[in-house]
Amino acid sequence: MFSIVTGGAGFIGSHLVDLLIGRGDRVCVIDSLSSGSRDHLRAHLGSGEVELIEADLLSDGWQGACAGADRLFHLAADPDVRGSAETPWSVYENNVTATMKVLEAMREHGVPEISFTSTSTVYGEASVIPTPEEYAPMIPISVYGASKLASEAMIASYCHTYGMRGSIFRFANIIGPRSNHGVIFDFIRKLRRDPMHLEILGDGTQTKSYLTVGACVEAMVYATEHGPDQYNFYNIGSTDWIDVVSIAEVVVDEMGLSDVTFSFTGGDRGWTGDVPKMLLSIEKMKSIGWSPAIGSAESVREAVRAGILEI
Repeated sequence: MFSIVTGGAGFIGSHLVDLLIGRGDRVCVIDSLSSGSRDHLRAHLGSGEVELIEADLLSDGWQGACAGADRLFHLAADPDVRGSAETPWSVYENNVTATMKVLEAMREHGVPEISFTSTSTVYGEASVIPTPEEYAPMIPISVYGASKLASEAMIASYCHTYGMRGSIFRFANIIGPRSNHGVIFDFIRKLRRDPMHLEILGDGTQTKSYLTVGACVEAMVYATEHGPDQYNFYNIGSTDWIDVVSIAEVVVDEMGLSDVTFSFTGGDRGWTGDVPKMLLSIEKMKSIGWSPAIGSAESVREAVRAGILEI
């Protein structure tokens, strides 16, 4: 199996590459390295198991690498939900326009299958929790969420117009080694600077589902190979959730700190576009044979332990 992975030097992408190589795939990574790192692929590059094309998807010249590919995993994106309010045009270009460039390259070179990493933020502030894939209307409240929903729509249209097969994955919060943003990363960095005080964005009651990156990429590949239809879409996450204050307490505990005072910026959102409550229904993934081995609290603790060693 010959797989293309856009964004394969990034957080989730590099773990996906690890899994694909372990299964015996031939892998080509296309990554601008703007947020990803060559170090994440070092073992595979040194052994020649992975070809890395350093390229921005908005440019030209990389498209020929798609020739002969059996499938393409499209993970490259601007992943900063919080920052998307400040740079909306850049987010649109890097998420929507880049997806169009990928789809056109696939059409030109006959790549039959795409798997796309979307997000739970496409649902906006859902009134149904746990939120199923069929929830409507989808009203994203962040530029990032809107860009992912637009990309989903374009992928659906290409699958139906040009006979491609597509798998869409709407993620909960994915955490673990190699992550360079998010609540756990922020808390560890803050406590490294000041081990006696931790500022928490919002009021700390934000409650969401968390899943380890290892479980995430396993679910992606499983669903890609077991989805029954030409166009499949799935939520990927845990079956439970955890609030931000509890995450802060896990970080403090795992760092061996005591007498840490918490302060709050206030409000029920951490930032503009933040969805305060998020829990995805994963019944559709369960129906094809996949479910996570651990819940949100244990996933958070595993990720904190990895983050302490990396940050």
